[in-house]
Amino acid sequence: MEKSPIVEVAKKVCPAVITIVISKDLPKVEGFYFFPFAPGQEFIFPKLKKGKEKTKIGGGSGFIVSAEGYVITCNHVVGDPEADYTVILDPKRKYPAKVLAKDPLVDIAILKINDKSLPYLELGDSDKIDLGETVVAIGNPLGEFEDTLSAGIVSGLSRKITAYGGLPLKATSLRGLIQTDAAINPGNSGGPLVNMEGKAIGVNTAMVMGAQNIGFAIPINYAKNILEEIMKYGKIKRPFLGVRYVILNPEIAKANKLPVNYGALIVRENLGEPAVVKGSAADKAGLKEYDIILEANGEKITEENPLADFLAKQKIGSEINFKVLREGKEITLKVKLEEKK
Repeated sequence: MEKSPIVEVAKKVCPAVITIVISKDLPKVEGFYFFPFAPGQEFIFPKLKKGKEKTKIGGGSGFIVSAEGYVITCNHVVGDPEADYTVILDPKRKYPAKVLAKDPLVDIAILKINDKSLPYLELGDSDKIDLGETVVAIGNPLGEFEDTLSAGIVSGLSRKITAYGGLPLKATSLRGLIQTDAAINPGNSGGPLVNMEGKAIGVNTAMVMGAQNIGFAIPINYAKNILEEIMKYGKIKRPFLGVRYVILNPEIAKANKLPVNYGALIVRENLGEPAVVKGSAADKAGLKEYDIILEANGEKITEENPLADFLAKQKIGSEINFKVLREGKEITLKVKLEEKK
């Protein structure tokens, strides 16, 4: 009986797919107190000991992309800056992982483990994916079932979703995604989506809760660009504007009685951090809190064309003409984008 070609794909790919264990120093728990407050209601409080202990708080997937130990995963898998991350290649090989770079705009992170001659995946070209082609998603769902494969097809291209995940839980808008009916489950995030040549064409990132056979992967070319920058410069080189903002829509504009229903409203976050970063390109150009950026180089800023997408296409040193609404008047400000320090 002839074997499925997926068997050969599995042999080629699985050795380079890894588990990422997330752990943190947390207070030791000796037991729990149960306090009845009303019939049928109980409140549970932990009984804490002195000191802290390393506690596993989550897990995800990733894959090695060079013999020197570079690893690609999702930004939301390693989103907690206070956590420690351990890469498990197999039961006998575990490595502390260093997070080299994170890009929340595309939900990609690059890690590094110290070893030589590691198994690794070849990277394909996500610009050459065909609708309907066979793909395989690989990962460690629920952090327990290693090297789990699910086969399917490319169901759609250039999808846009709002995903919720990471620590702390927050929303992220992702664009240009590959949609697949190959099963992607919790813990699969960061694992590879591969073609029938065994090359990674995507990074598994999200699924639709309550639906079957709808999963999404980040095109591998997004990760390629970041990986190349890390290997060349040791960091991601991105232009930095230096503002915190909210993208406006008709509902937000109506609720806040704003004069326009599109654009990027520069406003500080709840914790009180400044809306315009001191010394940034935005600060030097004269952008202020409560300005609304209406256009960038003639492009209207909307939910469909947010400021983050526009900036992602720019280079360090680019000069941008912003049309800004300030106190009811439209003004033009020129900003020269700088590298984030």
